Amino acid sequence: MSSDAGGYELPLRMLLGFRAVIDEVHADLVQHGHPELRPIHGFLFQAVGRAGGPNGCTAADLGRALGISKQAAGKHIEVLDRLGYVRQGSDPADARRKVYTLTDRALDALTRSARVFDRIHDRWADLLGADRLAAMERDLRTLTPGEVFRLDTPNWFNGQ
Repeated sequence: MSSDAGGYELPLRMLLGFRAVIDEVHADLVQHGHPELRPIHGFLFQAVGRAGGPNGCTAADLGRALGISKQAAGKHIEVLDRLGYVRQGSDPADARRKVYTLTDRALDALTRSARVFDRIHDRWADLLGADRLAAMERDLRTLTPGEVFRLDTPNWFNGQ
């Protein structure tokens, strides 16, 4: 069965679904002490956690992970540092290298976000039925590239 709206509606509906989830997560974060966080910050937290490993992430590491310049990454780090979400340290192998790690404040935001994502998932399962939601998830895995978390997604919107 084909939609009367045309092929453009599917990607827009997927984007609206993403937006609805992210808006709900951020509304919860505001209520729980994180009013300054923006959707880009979730990508930054993931990149800081993944790009540098346990010893931290440099601005260059963050830039590569997000597909942005080292300077742009440095500006994001400055904001997150000022807000208390990352802390600066030095690389144990090279004290001249500035590395950044997530603070307990950032980990709290990530934990709260995960709970809201789970709550939304459960609500969608109630609305659609667990089987239909699971089928939709399987179908989306089939239709989309294998990598579920593209850190450079926000920059993609900018055409870079």
